[in-house]
Amino acid sequence: MLTANEIRESFKSFFESKGHQIVPSAPMVIKDDPTLMFTNAGMNQFKDIILGNHPAKYKRVADSQKCLRVSGKHNDLEEVGHDTYHHTMFEMLGNWSFGDYFKKEAISWAWEYLVDVLKLDPKDLYATVFEGSPEEGLERDNEAASYWEQFLPKDHILNGNKHDNFWEMGDTGPCGPCSEIHVDSRSEEEKAKVPGSQLVNKDHPQVIEIWNLVFMQFNRKADGSLEGLPAKVIDTGMGFERLVRTLQGKTSNYDTDVFQPILKAIADMAGTTYGNNQQQDIAMRVVADHIRTIAFSITDGQLPSNAKAGYVIRRILRRAVRYGYTFLGQKQAFMYKLLPVLIENMGGAYPELIAQKDLIAKVIKEEEDSFLRTLETGIRLLEKTMADAKAAGKTEISGKDAFTLYDTFGFPLDLTELILRENGMTADIKEFDAEMQQQKQRARNAAAVETGDWITLKEGTTEFVGYDYTEYETGILRYRQVKQKNQTLYQIVLDKTPFYAESGGQVGDTGVLVNEFETVEVIDTKKENNLPIHITKKLPEHLEAPMMACVDTDKRAACAANHSCTHLLDAALREVLGDHVEQKGSLVTPDSLRFDFSHFQKVTDEEIRQVEHIVNAKIRANIPLKEYRNIPIEEAKELGAIALFGEKYGDHVRVIQFGSSIEFCGGTHVAATGNIGMVKIVSESSVAAGIRRIEAYTGARVEEMLDTFQDTMRDLKALFNNAPDLSAAIRKYIDENAGLKKQVEDFMKEKEAQLKEKLLQSVQEINGVKVIKFCSAMVPADAVKNIAFQLRGEITENLFFVAGTVFEGKPMLTVMLSDNLVAGGLKAGALVKEAAKLIQGGGGGQPHFATAGGKNPDGIKAAVDKVIELAAI
Repeated sequence: MLTANEIRESFKSFFESKGHQIVPSAPMVIKDDPTLMFTNAGMNQFKDIILGNHPAKYKRVADSQKCLRVSGKHNDLEEVGHDTYHHTMFEMLGNWSFGDYFKKEAISWAWEYLVDVLKLDPKDLYATVFEGSPEEGLERDNEAASYWEQFLPKDHILNGNKHDNFWEMGDTGPCGPCSEIHVDSRSEEEKAKVPGSQLVNKDHPQVIEIWNLVFMQFNRKADGSLEGLPAKVIDTGMGFERLVRTLQGKTSNYDTDVFQPILKAIADMAGTTYGNNQQQDIAMRVVADHIRTIAFSITDGQLPSNAKAGYVIRRILRRAVRYGYTFLGQKQAFMYKLLPVLIENMGGAYPELIAQKDLIAKVIKEEEDSFLRTLETGIRLLEKTMADAKAAGKTEISGKDAFTLYDTFGFPLDLTELILRENGMTADIKEFDAEMQQQKQRARNAAAVETGDWITLKEGTTEFVGYDYTEYETGILRYRQVKQKNQTLYQIVLDKTPFYAESGGQVGDTGVLVNEFETVEVIDTKKENNLPIHITKKLPEHLEAPMMACVDTDKRAACAANHSCTHLLDAALREVLGDHVEQKGSLVTPDSLRFDFSHFQKVTDEEIRQVEHIVNAKIRANIPLKEYRNIPIEEAKELGAIALFGEKYGDHVRVIQFGSSIEFCGGTHVAATGNIGMVKIVSESSVAAGIRRIEAYTGARVEEMLDTFQDTMRDLKALFNNAPDLSAAIRKYIDENAGLKKQVEDFMKEKEAQLKEKLLQSVQEINGVKVIKFCSAMVPADAVKNIAFQLRGEITENLFFVAGTVFEGKPMLTVMLSDNLVAGGLKAGALVKEAAKLIQGGGGGQPHFATAGGKNPDGIKAAVDKVIELAAI
């Protein structure tokens, strides 16, 4: 029986024998494509080729690609763990042709690999072809069907609808019919009862799709119409985990050697055995799947966070922790302990796991610890919600409360329902669903973008000339209109551009497009599918006229200074902190720079100063830039250039060197380090476990900061009569102030004691209740609170204390009740809430103690009387 690793290699070897270039997997996390957060299909790294933005270096390509499907159109998250074949992170085996072979070869090679190489039984295989779409004028894909008829009987070639057998990249763009290959893994007895043809695409767990052959031959326009692609593309994707399952004769992906070692480690940790308990098995499958996703995401540079891709990873991690907590008894962090078995299983194919193991473990453990604390808080909140419902005679909590638990504390509805069932209660599911729908609608509205078709003026690709020029004569290749949040913008593609498109942490250039007729402002430059897009608020009137593309050179120079400084900081941090330091992200703008790096403790003030001194020395040395443009990647590595984890590099790269600092980089840089001027680190903080963040200024921003600092010091000295030793003068002032504060506190305690005694003498007994009423315009709120609790300590029964104070113009109402009055039905919170209307305010608190503030000090006496009236003593 072939192992998973052997199967992966056999696929690559087979397609290599068919003239395909074997390329490495792209990172699972996508950095520079605003249309996509994660690689969710094998074709993602080839989008710019498919769209015609970049020429294909190889006509035939094959690989095994790490993929993640948890959001958007491809969302498998809720199925994961509950069935046998859905995953968040999975590997996609694929082969591509860019304008070379098409349907005939794709189908025949798929058959050859599955049947001749892997020895799958032909009678267990089914193929689907697109049935056609009359409303779009598309016929059945008879061409694909005719090729399949050479291998399969007609009753194993099935028609599929548009949903299953017409693949589209998005609402617009390349698309085409596809042909899926399904395998029937049921027993012979089951096959005899019901033919597999009746179960294809019916969500049967043993009759599953393993390979999809996509024939891209159309382009979908914004109006929905289709036009033929000039260069047809083959894009195939085969689920690696499903293939392994089929070849190893298993009925579940989780029973293969891809997952079994991880599942055994989880079972040992939980003191159970996989396969004995359905709920525990689901939990173990969830954890086994999710640990792979989380580890590979961190390896590729995406840390858990509360925004975008980071939030998706945090949500996956929390889902696994919830299942471990609820069904496997894991009340402490446990997932990080699974890393050794994951690395043993997959480290050979993906050595980046080994290189990053310490960082991955620390990030996961910190996230687990943090969420477990949140989980405990959520459980306490749910317990209080249940208690309040029971006190009101209800057995159901509101859908809003259930949604708050989901949205704020990460409780899935099933966990809330589980805890409720244990307490004989339910939740209002309709209201929960309504809240969920509202949130989704808000998200859709916020993200809604209406994108028009590209209007092509002339064919061609963009040449970036920005490393050498900040002005360049150019022409418009194509443009389109984009509407978002009631704003209309235009995206323009130029044949040559000096504008740097946002990528690698560096923001995009701004500037203008100029000709003899007009000037059009470029407000940003983005990269989409590796295509530089210039964003403007209006279109040039003369679209076909030549234009000068002019970059804002002041902003470009400031960006370049900050970008070059990140390279110097990287080298200095390694020198001061150690070789374990690795860049984990950066942001380069004209105003400042941000640099994230791996380090497991706070960088001390002394270390920060040392780093600054090293960098500033290199700036003063005016080290010239040494640029290696478009050199072979192996040559770059021989130079000692530092590559970033989670970045996809081609066969040829650009390397930037300033002395001993040598890094792969596509950004813009200064001609010599002296142009940076000076660097000053303004903050150092933690981003996540093992990740620190430095923010810094360079050049003129440092001057501005020093000017501000100097002005502040001058003002401080003036405040302290220009004392020669300012620190000593401030320390003396603080000590004197502390002494005076202590005297004031002692005085206030004495006055509080006197006031309390006076109030004890003013007690009025009404129907057995000891009423103390107090109004004053001189007593602060904290003093009233202290007195109230002191009175409660001395009058343990039948105390009714109400105070109305106005301190510094702000009215405050205070009510304190003894426990027996609360037990008798009085509630301090309800009393102040109603009476506070007379001071134009509101408030609340506990049944025995409550306060309310307001805006109308003239109503405070009436408010005090209202409290007593409401109490009906």
